[in-house]
Amino acid sequence: MAVPNSQFEDAVRKFWEVREQQTAKQIAEGKQDAGLRGSVTGGAHLDALTTLIVEHVTGPLKYPASSIYLGKRAELPGYYRPTKQWDLIVKDGEQLVAAIEFKSQAGPSFGNNFNNRTEEAIGSAVDTQRAIAKGLLGGARPWLGYLFVLEDDAGSTKPASRDFKPQFRVDGAFEGRPSYAERYRLLCKRLVEDELYDAACFVLAPRDPGRPISQPDDTLTFDKFISSLTEHVKREPGL
Repeated sequence: MAVPNSQFEDAVRKFWEVREQQTAKQIAEGKQDAGLRGSVTGGAHLDALTTLIVEHVTGPLKYPASSIYLGKRAELPGYYRPTKQWDLIVKDGEQLVAAIEFKSQAGPSFGNNFNNRTEEAIGSAVDTQRAIAKGLLGGARPWLGYLFVLEDDAGSTKPASRDFKPQFRVDGAFEGRPSYAERYRLLCKRLVEDELYDAACFVLAPRDPGRPISQPDDTLTFDKFISSLTEHVKREPGL
């Protein structure tokens, strides 16, 4: 039931194509944010990856298209807040089957959003896990997934420029000014290890189409992400 690697890589490449198209469109329309921000405010830059997962859910996993909800329709109740909008959810009647968050970051300022991305990922998972425990999302345990695409660039892969200066010693994994790629890898890995998400996928995507796409952690590959979703659907009672 694996998604062919060529399809996955094509979907990641689309990330850059869509960003460039959005920027060009906003410049043509004379929009204020026609710079780097314009490439993401148009939305849809991860739609090709979303489509891969939808095709897996409606194909091999045999859920009807009517069970898939995207964007503004993928809103779920929370526990610490009224609702949380996910990027993709799968429902079976009154049971949540799966919820997936798609995030990305491109340069040049990789440090600007790292803390926000981290807090969003942790907060969304904790809020949703409590909602699950309270029975707000059905009687069976749904699957939660987190997929992150980071630009593969010197700014994301070289050691960070600023030293940490906290009042206490930082966790050993963060010593030595780790790159933002390493920080995001650790974030994704620990989100799964601590069971906040059932699976995470971390992808390094270069802007240059001549350079290879990489998945620097064998536990965070797209294959394992899809396999985890597939095995959960097979295993979890009540779905």
